[in-house]
Amino acid sequence: MSTVAMDRHQLGRRGQAYYDQHLRARLEPEHDGKFLVLEVETADYEMDDDEMAAIQRARAKHPQSLFYVLRVGHRAAHRIGGKSLRKP
Repeated sequence: MSTVAMDRHQLGRRGQAYYDQHLRARLEPEHDGKFLVLEVETADYEMDDDEMAAIQRARAKHPQSLFYVLRVGHRAAHRIGGKSLRKP
């Protein structure tokens, strides 16, 4: 299924599942806090301290794709308010 045709819930489930199964053990804790931008069809990803830099590189390689974005070692890529999103 093309990521263009995929809804955001499917994209999120597939992206998180791929990260949990294939990338988490390799990336945490060494890259804690970096943004990971994953193209779920190809499993190609970009990672950077700067979210927009990672997105721009991913989009240059896959201009028609949607991406799953997460922050390595955190429950969410962004936070609202004062609580830490770092995993316990």
